[in-house]
Amino acid sequence: MRLNIFQKICVAFLIFLFIFWVILFFNGSKNGFYNYLYSFLFGLIPLIGGFISMINSRYWGGLKSAVGKAIFFIGLGLFFWGFGETIWSYYNFFLNIAAPYPSIADIGFAPSIFFYGLGAVFLSKATGAKFGLRNKYAKIFITIAPFVLLAVSYYLFIVVARGGTLVPPNETPLKTILDIAYPLGDFLGLTLAIIISGLSFKFLGGKYIFDIISILLGLAVMTFADAIFSYSTTVGTYYNGNFGDLMLTLGLFLLTFGSLGFYKIKE
Repeated sequence: MRLNIFQKICVAFLIFLFIFWVILFFNGSKNGFYNYLYSFLFGLIPLIGGFISMINSRYWGGLKSAVGKAIFFIGLGLFFWGFGETIWSYYNFFLNIAAPYPSIADIGFAPSIFFYGLGAVFLSKATGAKFGLRNKYAKIFITIAPFVLLAVSYYLFIVVARGGTLVPPNETPLKTILDIAYPLGDFLGLTLAIIISGLSFKFLGGKYIFDIISILLGLAVMTFADAIFSYSTTVGTYYNGNFGDLMLTLGLFLLTFGSLGFYKIKE
């Protein structure tokens, strides 16, 4: 597997961030400049990587081809997420608000899930596996899976985290909606991508198989990471640079790494 220059930079930056996180963890740091700095830095991965992917999509036909659409929308989703994290960091550094949620930052975070999930669906179509949704078991799975996740989300975020109260006095209805929408949106994008692929990776051979798998793994990790974020902000254990942020870092890296794998120079 050969990496292009942008993927190499992405890997090097991930290693740097992991070392940074380990230092924060063993120092027991939960507040202050370096926690805010970690949060800002890992947001640069999707912000810059997403921008590069959007620009690069034109070399794949842009919005006129399935691959071009996939790269563009994944890049757009990543860019939106990085933009949201930049606003989050503004709250951290300049307003001294550690966890601005919900806030204007969600203007970036919320659409990102839709866009990179849509990109993953286009990417699945582009692999040549066009008949996954004709399988009756696939139809059953895609119908039931969202309801199962919704039930699990309700149990974790309403019954466990909120003691059965839908909207506690110290929270807003918007936070309750976002708590469930973020992990559910990630999961739906992943589910659709796998289903459209025919529940099989045999169509994903060729030069970009590892990049495609990286994108799908990124969606899976983001589902887990967003669930941790929603739960920790609800029970009051969230802080910048916690384990959930490390999972967000990994998920965003996988999505960005995969999308950057399609980088090419116009011939």
